Amino acid sequence: MKTDFPELSALTLIGENDPPAYEVINPDGAASMLLICDHASRAFPKAMERIGLDESVLDLHIAWDIGAADVTRRLSQKLDAAAVLAGYSRLLIDVNRQPGDPGSIPEISDTTTVPGNLNLSEAQQLERVESFFWPYHHALANSMAHLWRRGVAPALFSIHSFTPSLGGKDRYWDIGVLWNRDPRLAVPLLDKLKTADGGRYHVGDNEPYSGKEIAYTIDLHAGAAGLPNCAVEIRQDLIETPQGAQHWADILADAFTDILANDNLHKVEHF
Repeated sequence: MKTDFPELSALTLIGENDPPAYEVINPDGAASMLLICDHASRAFPKAMERIGLDESVLDLHIAWDIGAADVTRRLSQKLDAAAVLAGYSRLLIDVNRQPGDPGSIPEISDTTTVPGNLNLSEAQQLERVESFFWPYHHALANSMAHLWRRGVAPALFSIHSFTPSLGGKDRYWDIGVLWNRDPRLAVPLLDKLKTADGGRYHVGDNEPYSGKEIAYTIDLHAGAAGLPNCAVEIRQDLIETPQGAQHWADILADAFTDILANDNLHKVEHF
């Protein structure tokens, strides 16, 4: 059966006065690592009218990773590292999931019904993919390639945040390191975080989520190419203020100063 798809090159849901689909910071930074933030923004195109959601939803974790963008910007400055940040809310489409995945454009997110995501046609879903998903991933791929063309295999580091409680249960961790098969970035980062500030933080290894299950972006742009990669999840109440975001950016910068100096890190290796 033939499926009629729209002309993909002509698709865009982003208006002339809307924010761009992504932001690239410090593209020529000296660090041999790219920082990314998949859920940096709670923005919606004006014409889409928040896809039927009340404005108060924009203050919730389901719309974006609270504090993650601020940490990314500050860490970019501390490390002199390039960074790519997604420009729109994950409620439009989650750029950290494969298009077509039921969680990619959620009809319900943490008990909140998303009216504008109900019963979308395939053509409407493709509009989201072409408008928000691929521009971000193309920018990320180009940024990684730009770093690699300088001659050193770059690392990829993704920054997220998580809620202090879920389903009525408090979460124990201050920060978690998410990784799949490649230990080169994750294991030394875990060691550094466990001793930071005198060992005062609860550091989770693949907590509160597993990088073996939710790691689309780092798998696609680094894991598949044999480049070192991992992600962190920081509890959002620790980074929701400028002071908190700076504190955690400082901790991560201190950790990566030693990690990135390891020549054995910057090579292609498949696990």
